[in-house]
Amino acid sequence: MPAKRHAKLGISPICWWNDDLAELSDDVTLEECFRQTREAGFTGLETGRRFPKDASVLGPMLKANKVSICGGWHSGTLLEGEVAAEKEKIRAQMDLFNAVAAPCIVYGEVARSIQGDRSAPLATKPKISEDQIKVYGAKLSKFADWAAGEGMPLSYHHHMAAVIETEPELDLLMRHSTIPLCYDAGHMAFAGGDVLRVIDKHHTRITHVHVKDVRMGVISKLDRTKESFLDAVIKGAFTVPGDGSLDFEAIVKTLAGYGYQGWFVVEAEQDPKKAPPKKMNAIGHKELKRVMASAGYELVG
Repeated sequence: MPAKRHAKLGISPICWWNDDLAELSDDVTLEECFRQTREAGFTGLETGRRFPKDASVLGPMLKANKVSICGGWHSGTLLEGEVAAEKEKIRAQMDLFNAVAAPCIVYGEVARSIQGDRSAPLATKPKISEDQIKVYGAKLSKFADWAAGEGMPLSYHHHMAAVIETEPELDLLMRHSTIPLCYDAGHMAFAGGDVLRVIDKHHTRITHVHVKDVRMGVISKLDRTKESFLDAVIKGAFTVPGDGSLDFEAIVKTLAGYGYQGWFVVEAEQDPKKAPPKKMNAIGHKELKRVMASAGYELVG
């Protein structure tokens, strides 16, 4: 029999606290976030704004709650900045992540991005030429090589309302860089891409996976000339696997077919009053456990 592929299930604290929209944050402590994470069955958490930045504080919390750090976002600005400056910006996070044995830092490009600007319609997202992507990709590659050499790999997050949003944009970035990829089916579906085709094309680069589901009924009704990314979030564009429109069994089986092993992280920002995190996280874990078994994964942790 073929060897089992291993997978770990994690979750992002954005399910409880939204960093861009304070009104979409549940009134829970970090300790309660840890408790609900384990109660739902997840063994990993990505970091967020309420997490200690000191490993001597965070480490014992992780051990006490039997949870590990499974990644965390870095707001990068290499599109307009320089590698040396980016190294200084990420240093503290890199040291923390190395100390708590995190698998990677998720690099998200925020230069020129409108993802955090509620006044900026989706249609006004930044666009750059292939020549500009070549320059950008070269800086990303250099930065990623340095980070890996420091013991903390990066994984690039394509994102709605950012410079690398669509499938063609991601194709160009992958062509002109060597940075690993954080694959997010929800963002790719929102951007109009083919979620399975992206895996087919870029599976050798995928080192981290965000399992964000979408409500296509909400997305299809957006007026992108007037409504922003944050408007879409407020309206409920995102949700957990098992509660949205995407076929995560097909997505996970495709990843399994290419030999992906590692973290699958639920990242589903929505209104906690309309979608209570405790309830939604249980739905997400149940669906992921089902599709992991169907795809032949053995869950670790």
